[in-house]
Amino acid sequence: MKKKINVHFMIIASLAILFTLGLVIGTFYELFKNQVFEDLKTYTYIFKEITEQENIKENDYFEIENLRITIIKDEGTVLFDSNVNENGMDNHGNRPEVQEALKKGEGKAVRTSETLQKSTFYYAVLLKDGNVLRVAREADNIISIFANVAPVMLEITAMLFMLCLVLSHFLTKSIVQPIEQMAEDMENMKYIKTYEELQPFVTTINRQHEDIVRNANMRQDFTANVSHELKTPLTSISGYAELIENGMASENDVKRFAGEIHKSAKRLLTLINDIIKLSELDAIENSIYFEKVDLYHLAETCANMLQVNAEKHKVTLFFFGAPCTITANKDMIEELMYNLCDNAIRYNIPGGTVWLEVKEEAGKPMLKVRDTGIGIPKEHQDRIFERFYRVDKSRSKSTGGTGLGLAIVKHIVAKHEAKIHLTSEVGKGTEIKIFFEEK
Repeated sequence: MKKKINVHFMIIASLAILFTLGLVIGTFYELFKNQVFEDLKTYTYIFKEITEQENIKENDYFEIENLRITIIKDEGTVLFDSNVNENGMDNHGNRPEVQEALKKGEGKAVRTSETLQKSTFYYAVLLKDGNVLRVAREADNIISIFANVAPVMLEITAMLFMLCLVLSHFLTKSIVQPIEQMAEDMENMKYIKTYEELQPFVTTINRQHEDIVRNANMRQDFTANVSHELKTPLTSISGYAELIENGMASENDVKRFAGEIHKSAKRLLTLINDIIKLSELDAIENSIYFEKVDLYHLAETCANMLQVNAEKHKVTLFFFGAPCTITANKDMIEELMYNLCDNAIRYNIPGGTVWLEVKEEAGKPMLKVRDTGIGIPKEHQDRIFERFYRVDKSRSKSTGGTGLGLAIVKHIVAKHEAKIHLTSEVGKGTEIKIFFEEK
């Protein structure tokens, strides 16, 4: 990562140096051109005054080194040239500086010789008699100037490059250092000093790290709980089977032991099924199949299916409500209803009642399960949806509960983006409402 950042920094620095050098050379050349034209303009107007007062061919002022003076008639004929014989010169009427001077009173132009790597600067003014006075001077063009200063420029470029290399190293180090510190000490990353732009990244990583740690702890606790929950019925089955195998049980005991083995095996199967369901819910992401589901019909079917179980526990189960449709996974909703009603029956009192209701409430489809059971103490209500959490462990095991039913309910509610509301009072019963979002 450091190497890549360094390389990018150096590429940017190199481009910036080259661009700056080009800009500087261009700027200085423009200043050079302006200075040459200013000088030529001064010379031209001096020569204009002299020309309009004296005979130019007899005046020695025109014999100035590096300057070429030319007088051109309005139709382009050369009357005088300080460098060459004017008789052999071609018509100058098409020269841009001459045309500009005839139109505006003065004009200028630059013509470059690629062979000599020289530029000739021209400045022309209109005389009172209608002729044009032009002063010219040769100077180095931009290529020649660049060639002359190239060694100095290369030295400057090398120094700038070395400076950028050093600065890039320190900048890269300052950028990467907080990230390296966080990678080495993720537990305390919130205390690591960093720059403002990195703070959203730190917050996200810290939150994800906390989630990972929390999930890891939850999985560890879940594994420990699963091991403990499986161990209890397996120990019971093994103990009773060993007594029967060794002939240490009477005929009456064999029947009783067989019943206990059957009960423990049934509890074991229920526990395994709930663990599998939870694992499946954990694994499912976006592959859930949603469809239009008749909530009223599913609830009615669930109530009919659990009537025998309710009678076994001496509990009366009532179902009522109104037609209601939601977009959901049918199997999950059936599982949710079964777990809520099964819990309401298990943790009820003899002669108690369970009500299962489906209707629209507050503009949303609502499923409600209410019972007259033992209720849930206030201090336990926030935790009853945790895996293997039981308010009364002895009663839960005696009724055959696994401690996973409400955890499964919580998962299904989350998958459907629904809301769950719990109201409970010890000795009076519990009411659970689930509100589904209309899709």
